[in-house]
Amino acid sequence: QVQLVESGGGSVQSGGSLSLSCANSGYRYSTICMAWFRQAPGKEREGVAAICSDGRTIYVDSVKGRFTISLDNTRNTVYLQMNSLKPEDTAMYYCAASLAWGLCTPAWNPVHYWGQGTQVTVSS
Repeated sequence: QVQLVESGGGSVQSGGSLSLSCANSGYRYSTICMAWFRQAPGKEREGVAAICSDGRTIYVDSVKGRFTISLDNTRNTVYLQMNSLKPEDTAMYYCAASLAWGLCTPAWNPVHYWGQGTQVTVSS
């Protein structure tokens, strides 16, 4: 069973930085891709960044050049470094894991496991 435990997040002013972490406490070899999604109030959940075990990454256009996703295989943890944050980045951020390769494509699926979410708030 895969369990995703997120940490990080919080409140920051526009232009600031935050870092999110997601530890995969399950059997590490079962997950192929991990990702971060976000959902703002009244909006649909969207893929933000994903990374797969072959090193591929994908980012939503709105965060390219500002966010960086990375994977520490020794700790089975995925990170999201968020720089130059904007108020529109305010959302609940969710860690996701997949047993398939599709998460690193614009389809952003399938997601087999979700974390509980962590709030990121950016004030202007």
